[in-house]
Amino acid sequence: MLQSNKDLAVEIANIIFNKKGIDVMVIDIAEKSSFADYFVIASGNSERQAASLVDDVDSKLAEKGIVPKHIEGKADSGWVLMDYGDIIVNIFTKEQRGVYNIERIWGDGEIIEINE
Repeated sequence: MLQSNKDLAVEIANIIFNKKGIDVMVIDIAEKSSFADYFVIASGNSERQAASLVDDVDSKLAEKGIVPKHIEGKADSGWVLMDYGDIIVNIFTKEQRGVYNIERIWGDGEIIEINE
């Protein structure tokens, strides 16, 4: 059975949370966006942790045959975007997350509960 986009977004959030990601959230942006249905947003305490979060999401989803269409940025820039089609994963360092403040921009979307 195929996994719904919402379930996959929550699974990605849980992968990040279990790897000690900070302020992990899923926002349903389907009603507000033509390019994606969900944002997964998280932070790492350092560039190294952010890189580890990206690697963990990439490898755990690859085990299921799910690969990103595109990955932009590098952890040493403070922001990595992983494009899984209808799900966009944004992993920041804490400092860069405050600069871009994506949750404020997309804050009118529904926040999806994750199993922390």
